[in-house]
Amino acid sequence: MVPLLIISVFLLVLGLIAGFFMHRSDYCLAGAFRDLFLFKSFQRIYSLILLVTVSAVLFELFRVFGWLPAYPFPWFSPPTLVNIVGGVIFGIGMVLAGGCVVGVLYKLGCGSLLAGVAIIGLFVGSAIYAEIHPLWNGLAAATRLHDTAVTLPQLTGTLPAVWVLPVAAIGTLLTWRWWLEQRHRNQSRAEGYVPLWITAVVLSLLSAGSVLVVGIPMGVTTSYAKVAAWIEAIFAPGHVDDLAFFSGQPVTLSLPGMPGGMTGGAGPQWDVVALVQYPLIVGIIAGAVVSAMALGEMRFHRRLPIRQIAVVFTGGVVMALGSRMTPGCNIWHLLGGVPMLSLQSLLFVIGLLPGSWLGGLMLERVLVGGE
Repeated sequence: MVPLLIISVFLLVLGLIAGFFMHRSDYCLAGAFRDLFLFKSFQRIYSLILLVTVSAVLFELFRVFGWLPAYPFPWFSPPTLVNIVGGVIFGIGMVLAGGCVVGVLYKLGCGSLLAGVAIIGLFVGSAIYAEIHPLWNGLAAATRLHDTAVTLPQLTGTLPAVWVLPVAAIGTLLTWRWWLEQRHRNQSRAEGYVPLWITAVVLSLLSAGSVLVVGIPMGVTTSYAKVAAWIEAIFAPGHVDDLAFFSGQPVTLSLPGMPGGMTGGAGPQWDVVALVQYPLIVGIIAGAVVSAMALGEMRFHRRLPIRQIAVVFTGGVVMALGSRMTPGCNIWHLLGGVPMLSLQSLLFVIGLLPGSWLGGLMLERVLVGGE
């Protein structure tokens, strides 16, 4: 019991730090892709490249020194074409929702009621996915691209360093170019603002801490499904029990002090998913609360346009569907999978790019065209 408590506290602290810095930089991964396509701004994308580069180098060093509990990280699977489809749907949803599954948490922490609307949409979308899970799971199995390879190095039969080194070199060159461009800009920032590059490095270090201690990268998306299952079970417990998505325990994780491991899934029960995700979620919200209150920025805007509420709610629903169809969210794949060169994650990003572009077009049409 003590090791589990220590892990929970550790993840709570990780969440606190992440929420604090993400609020201070307004560091939303959805914003990186939204700004790229809507405003042709590369600032957030460059910070994301820095994040992935630092994480890739750290993960490879940990692997070489034998510090990782398991490699590839648990809960990643061989690639399937639905990873791309899920990425497209997720990209559309996160732009419409105004934040990704983590971005809405820190925004909720600083008083955004729209973030709360997006979170409700995430609950609803997760419940909808549970109804179609068997069909989608069968499609994923039918379109699997490889039976065993989880990462690009496994697919090519090479050491991870063969791929990590050129990725790190390209990432370093791109971020160095960004650094030189920023050095010549005299930008006035709000009080307490933390530059994007600092938050990118902090998130890389937090992700590294997660894989060292817990064995997996940071992730939160299945918790939305767990809450949806818990709410639905209040009104229709028998139906929840009959749904394969909520009743299954598909993942296992060996934790410090528990070599036998714990199982988990999307159901309402307390399991390993709840253990590693709930504290992180609470921490992210609390970290943003601390940051916002310290700056006097805790504000609730109650008069919200109905059109905007509808768009954000729809985005939350769509984003939840995408995260389950992939499976996984952008923080899971971008902070953990892509630096590890997970094939799932690389396909997810391939879908995420056109999805974000489509989401931007929809957002412009609905919010601007509807005026």
